[in-house]
Amino acid sequence: MQINDLPYDLPDRRGHFGPYGGVFVSETLIEALEALKRAYERARNDPAFVAEFEYELKHYVGRPSPIYHAKRWSEVLGGAQILLKREDLNHTGAHKINNTVGQALLARRMAKPRVIAETGAGQHGVAAATVAARYGMQCVVYMGSEDVKRQAANVERMALLGASVVPVESGSKTLKDALNEAMRDWVTNVANTFYIIGTVAGPHPYPMMVRDFQSVIGRECLAQMAEMFGRQPDAVIACVGGGSNAMGIFYPYIRNAGVKLIGVEAAGFGLASGKHAASLAAGKPGVLHGNRTYVLQDGHGQILETHSISAGLDYPGVGPEHAWLKDSGRAEYVTVDDRGALASFHDLCRYEGIIPALESAHALAYAARIAPSMPREALLLVNLSGRGDKDMHTVMEHARERS
Repeated sequence: MQINDLPYDLPDRRGHFGPYGGVFVSETLIEALEALKRAYERARNDPAFVAEFEYELKHYVGRPSPIYHAKRWSEVLGGAQILLKREDLNHTGAHKINNTVGQALLARRMAKPRVIAETGAGQHGVAAATVAARYGMQCVVYMGSEDVKRQAANVERMALLGASVVPVESGSKTLKDALNEAMRDWVTNVANTFYIIGTVAGPHPYPMMVRDFQSVIGRECLAQMAEMFGRQPDAVIACVGGGSNAMGIFYPYIRNAGVKLIGVEAAGFGLASGKHAASLAAGKPGVLHGNRTYVLQDGHGQILETHSISAGLDYPGVGPEHAWLKDSGRAEYVTVDDRGALASFHDLCRYEGIIPALESAHALAYAARIAPSMPREALLLVNLSGRGDKDMHTVMEHARERS
């Protein structure tokens, strides 16, 4: 897998991607982060760790995930061909398992018997509970009480796997608040607890570490695209909340200037409504959850509440590497609202027999928006980051409201 084979030298030694990233945490966590940084540096350069990680990805997760040509939908839309990187076929149904396997192996190396996690859509919580069961660890998952309601199936899955799910009642009762509570737990129990952060955010080394574990997605795409089409795609498209699935597919392509990188944020009810989760489109630099990045905040620096039909994108910040990719111009960030995501959710169901996660449906919607204006030989590679079983209640509820 070569998790230490870097396409460029960011972050720097202090965890910065240009002006973003870094470490903004209480003094209590500084030594824990330093220990984590040392442990990860040793692990990523240890052939035994890399070999075990690769074995688990192949035999437990089910990698490599295939690239699928959505021919019928492409024909209906006209123009470019839409290709799907099928992360929905992984064990647990999303890309999240790639990262939780890596972090759980690291936790075991560090002799931490207890793992904690935060989750919005529930997929990261399920993935954390899964690896905790796999390696015999205690697991506690923090989840906003609003997300507990709209992701009841995933809450039940976590319980079946032996995890304790803690509903968070503070703030907007969504992902941001779950992350706050998980941070508090870690400060209190740092001696025996490993915090498995689910996205490319948080203090250094988390943005780098999660990116490295998820970059298996993009590395597979490089080989698969060459084998299937004899070339790389014209654009790679992925949804962006915190941004781990996007960084996972973007990262190996960063040096390939011929491939556009397009991140799709959640516009919710529309940017003008103020009820959205588009940190890069409508936010400004600030500090959130231990790192400097683009944040949705008011004039006094207070974090704004967000909205997205997809619980996994309902977050007021974004990973610092995405902030750097935006400012550097290497990646383009766009938005899709709830209505557009729902339309593409239904289209993929009807034309391809695939039920996508509502998060992934944002990326699908943007591909559907631009495909008709492109030539038929153009290739759009969309990261289908998860399956939509977890979203059936939300989709059905929305359909009842409209009828």
